[in-house]
Amino acid sequence: MKLNFSFTGVLVLTLCAVARVQSQSVLDLPYASQAAQVKQQVGVTDITITYHRPMVNGRKIWGGLVPTGQVWRAGANESTEVKFYKDVKVGDKDIKAGTYTLYAIPEKDKWTIIVNSGLDKWGAYFYDQKKDVARIEVPVAKTPKTVEAFTIAFKDASGKVNMVMAWDDTMVEVPIQL
Repeated sequence: MKLNFSFTGVLVLTLCAVARVQSQSVLDLPYASQAAQVKQQVGVTDITITYHRPMVNGRKIWGGLVPTGQVWRAGANESTEVKFYKDVKVGDKDIKAGTYTLYAIPEKDKWTIIVNSGLDKWGAYFYDQKKDVARIEVPVAKTPKTVEAFTIAFKDASGKVNMVMAWDDTMVEVPIQL
């Protein structure tokens, strides 16, 4: 059997296919910096961090892509958010249960970690210092090898935990306890 489609037939089939695709939900392509979420049980509560993971990709990170001495979103795309399910202490600062934005001011020897009540922000463009809930300073350590994708993880989870942030050749640990 020989099939012979005319231009009009092909056009009708194409328009039907396009209409079907448009009726479905919009295709959400992934960001270059992939979304990530880490959740950790600490004692009798949980901590959840939602962030995006930029890649080194051969770029100069500290003092290049991420300027030192300036507020940084601690990731890529939307600002990083942290949810504390119970009251906690970050460093020596008491923080009430709730969802917050997490920023950092990276410098060569230390980072200032900022917990801020402003939510749903893109990057650090709309950062408002008046909404800071806490600021703590943590020392910088060098990583034994390059961390290609910005990573947030937890270690030493019991009644206290260290939130580890690592990227490129740099790592900081932020103490959190109940």
